Amino acid sequence: MPIKNRFLARAEAYLFILPAALLTVGILYPFLLSVYYSLTDYRLGGASVGFVGIKNYLDLCRDASFWKALELTVGYTAAALVVQIGLGLSGALLLNNDVKGVQAARSLIILPLMMPPVIAALMWKIIMAPNGILNALAGLKAFSWLGTTGSALPSILIIDSWIYTPFVIVILLAGLRSLPQEPYEAARLDGGSAWFIFRKLTLPMLKPFIFVAALFRTIDSLKTFDIVYATTKGGPGSSTMLLQVKAYFASFRHYNMGSALAMMLVLWAVVYAMSQIFVKLWMKSSKSAMGR
Repeated sequence: MPIKNRFLARAEAYLFILPAALLTVGILYPFLLSVYYSLTDYRLGGASVGFVGIKNYLDLCRDASFWKALELTVGYTAAALVVQIGLGLSGALLLNNDVKGVQAARSLIILPLMMPPVIAALMWKIIMAPNGILNALAGLKAFSWLGTTGSALPSILIIDSWIYTPFVIVILLAGLRSLPQEPYEAARLDGGSAWFIFRKLTLPMLKPFIFVAALFRTIDSLKTFDIVYATTKGGPGSSTMLLQVKAYFASFRHYNMGSALAMMLVLWAVVYAMSQIFVKLWMKSSKSAMGR
């Protein structure tokens, strides 16, 4: 091969990997910068930055409010996952029936996903106000859903589920529509009940899609910020002070970027660990669904 052609072939190969290389650099550089600043006493507007090692992480370990925020974040994520996967699976099963009006319902179900989360949160804040329509429908007098310690986080969970359950429905409905029909026909010929067919056929074959939906919703729920800040700003009484909201206050109200970045890196570690668990469950369920 002529030298010129060899050079062009090699240059072409590098051009193909250039976008991936740029994307990798664009991801790694901010991440590594965050790791570095989490090991410093960096403050917004500060004159100098001093290296303090793992002091920020040790301070977090001694901070009871940090552990409370982490507990709230993980608990909120677990509750959101159970509620949204349960509702999403039920909705997908209902919309999988070819009956009159189901096409319109499939189109309408994605409307919450088309609304920015902050706008949806503000809309629900009005609905859940003491003089809002929710109290009128429930027959309650001046109950503050988002202003009461015991009901604020469950109310945020309702808003989150209203916005994102359609996302789960879309994924699981696509999974249901892609399942092979031969096993169902054989099960019906053998007299299998609807519950037997769901438990032995639908659920095992649908598990890969369930784990994909669970993976995305876990990642999103662990870093929920916009809905919480738009409705309660971490209150009342820190009852909705999730870790990401606490990090926001530490960085932009107390200007302690080192501590805030340490919190977010702890949250990143939790997100990464949960993601790995769901990826392994997805791989295992995919092999099982394919009979391997």
